[in-house]
Amino acid sequence: MTKADPMDNSLIDLTRNVLDVASQKVSAIEDINRTTKMLAFNALIEAGRAGDAGRGFAVVANEVNSISRQVSVVASELRTEIGQLVDRMATVGEDLMVRFRGQRLADLALNMIEIIDRNLYERSCDVRWWATDKAVVDCLAAPSAEATSFASSRLGVILDSYTVYLDLWVADRNGRVIATGRPRRFPQAIGTNVANEPWFRQALNTRDGSDFAVVDVTTNGVLDGRTVATYSTAVRRDGAVDGEVIGAMGIFFDWEPQARAVTAGVRLDRSEEASTRCLLVDASGRIIASSDGRGQLTETFPLETQGRPMGHYVDRFGRLVGFALTPGYETYRGLGWYGVIVQTGGETAH
Repeated sequence: MTKADPMDNSLIDLTRNVLDVASQKVSAIEDINRTTKMLAFNALIEAGRAGDAGRGFAVVANEVNSISRQVSVVASELRTEIGQLVDRMATVGEDLMVRFRGQRLADLALNMIEIIDRNLYERSCDVRWWATDKAVVDCLAAPSAEATSFASSRLGVILDSYTVYLDLWVADRNGRVIATGRPRRFPQAIGTNVANEPWFRQALNTRDGSDFAVVDVTTNGVLDGRTVATYSTAVRRDGAVDGEVIGAMGIFFDWEPQARAVTAGVRLDRSEEASTRCLLVDASGRIIASSDGRGQLTETFPLETQGRPMGHYVDRFGRLVGFALTPGYETYRGLGWYGVIVQTGGETAH
């Protein structure tokens, strides 16, 4: 189920209706009992006036009055007990409703992070494939102006088809970028030294051509400060899986619009949209994507997983939170990210 079920409030509504009906019926019993008491009282008065002839009637009137008192006690107890039972039913109903909604949010959070995982798995495939491109390998094996120019044009052709990337870089063993796919858009990229960048160092340390590196989402100053997810791998001599490492390739996934499409694309009911925030957070809780566009890379969400890979809870602000840990996809194990959905509303508060 992907949308809020209008039936999830039915138990609460039914419980309230039970209390209303029960209260009405107890009130009716009390009204009848008051009338009965009044009739018994009048009967006693008339029996007193009748003297000995009314003595038997007085006995009956007293018995009716005794029964009426018992009915009053029972009615009072019934009102109290029904109120207590209805309160318990309402509490149970609210708990069930929160559990139902929470599990639904957790399912949506899992679906969200799975979409991201599958998308990023493709990025890991791309970098391993393109690092074996002959033009890329040749410009590192035998650097020349002609070779690097051809490699750049080749990367540009790739980018024309893969619009989810900002740029593709090829760096030599020393960390100097010698070829890029968009030299006109990002002219500062050529010659940039990336020797100390995590993606470059990790690329050089990949075990073979089937391996890759990925670092957490960050901004890249050379790419106009855009937010990127960076994937990399070593470029090996002759493009061989076990070839000598002669450089590295880094590809820069245009993170923000792609991630925003995932978080904003969660299938919520219209009544939920204004009160729901869909997030992707990294292993440290840093928000790396949000459906409302707020807090990206600047806000930390205090996720309370209690060691669970998936679940839900009501936080101290009364918000219902559903979450799911990245399960990874194929050879992409993920980076410990979570999908998180936060829903506000008085119905979730305890």
